[in-house]
Amino acid sequence: MPRADFYLIQKPRFREEPLRLVCELARKAYDANLWTLVLARDTAQAEALDDLLWAFDDEAYIPHQIAGRDEEDELTPVLIVAPEHDTPLRPLVINLRDAPVEGSFERVLEVVPADESARGPLRERWKQYQARGLDLKKYDM
Repeated sequence: MPRADFYLIQKPRFREEPLRLVCELARKAYDANLWTLVLARDTAQAEALDDLLWAFDDEAYIPHQIAGRDEEDELTPVLIVAPEHDTPLRPLVINLRDAPVEGSFERVLEVVPADESARGPLRERWKQYQARGLDLKKYDM
């Protein structure tokens, strides 16, 4: 059964830089050998995440790239996708966009902002995934 995990940002380091949480999730996925698709909200966010993944951890390199910039998208374990690119889903999807992920995947990770006013759409998304029969989990980060 596909699953949706909601990560609620709480800790100060994630409040200051929410993309740090995305980097940690991508690293865990890479360490677990899970091929990951990150659906960025826009090109600027895709580029910010790309930069942060380079500098994120001196000890660990996470192979990643922005979709459509190289021939080898399908060979890259962590693929960051801006909305203008149509890329096949992977088993694990980290969704930073406003809409729920449609299509076939094993697990979707949703990052929930710390700001209470920004959480409304994610409550709606929880209901949408629930209606589709996904197994739902919530984590405080």
